[in-house]
Amino acid sequence: MTTMKGTIRFRDLETGVWMLEAEDGKLYVLAGGDRKIKKNGARISVEGDVDTESPNLAMAGPRFVVKSYTFL
Repeated sequence: MTTMKGTIRFRDLETGVWMLEAEDGKLYVLAGGDRKIKKNGARISVEGDVDTESPNLAMAGPRFVVKSYTFL
């Protein structure tokens, strides 16, 4: 399990995709969590797993499978 801090971003790609812009500048497509996490510009701390193997439609970065999160 990985813990990261970053900012939630909405990208208007295909049908739209929610992403985590991590503090290290890397972008991850968010998977999991609930609809409350979908707040563009919100700062969060998130725990989960980076999934580099599964394909995603957005092709905007690896998926980050959210297990839990807290807003900062």
